[in-house]
Amino acid sequence: MTLFIRLLILSFVFFSSCKQQDVYDLHAFTKDGVVQAVVEIPAGTNAKIEYNTNAHEFEVDQIDGCDRLINYLAYPGNYGFIPGTLADSLQGGDGDALDIIVLSSSIPSGTVIEVIPLGVFKLLDNNEEDYKIIAIPYKRDLQTINASSFSSLNAQYSGVLKIIELWFLNYNPTDSAKSLGWGDEKEALATIQANLVK
Repeated sequence: MTLFIRLLILSFVFFSSCKQQDVYDLHAFTKDGVVQAVVEIPAGTNAKIEYNTNAHEFEVDQIDGCDRLINYLAYPGNYGFIPGTLADSLQGGDGDALDIIVLSSSIPSGTVIEVIPLGVFKLLDNNEEDYKIIAIPYKRDLQTINASSFSSLNAQYSGVLKIIELWFLNYNPTDSAKSLGWGDEKEALATIQANLVK
């Protein structure tokens, strides 16, 4: 066996034995202060895809052994979470990372993308705070919406906020969801900061 093949085998054994990085271990902000999002469900998808922390894979959620599909309009944006955050259940949150919806063309599951938060939709879902950060991609070539603030989003893209609100209030008929209103980009950033994992 040649030295090259031995090194190749040793490298494979070493790297396959290393713990794969968990996207939950990423930080909410890059070193340059830009918010990061992890996409679980691409825009236009009706499958409820979630990140499996044990397998380090993005999988369709299962109910009674069947894929969980949204029997409603498909997701109106790229849905996922902000790593490095936790909506603490002791503070009224749902115990998960903060949810985010990135308004753009479809982005594949597993993509970590830098975003600009424009607002926060405040949802009460089964008596738990389930806030949704609304954002656009940080990179201009990925943007389909040209807005720089909550007010410009609302003014330039009439109906977008209402569509998002109606979607989250109606996509799951088994949930008792209630709108608590909207917050602007400052409140969105404050929400992220308040839910950073300590």
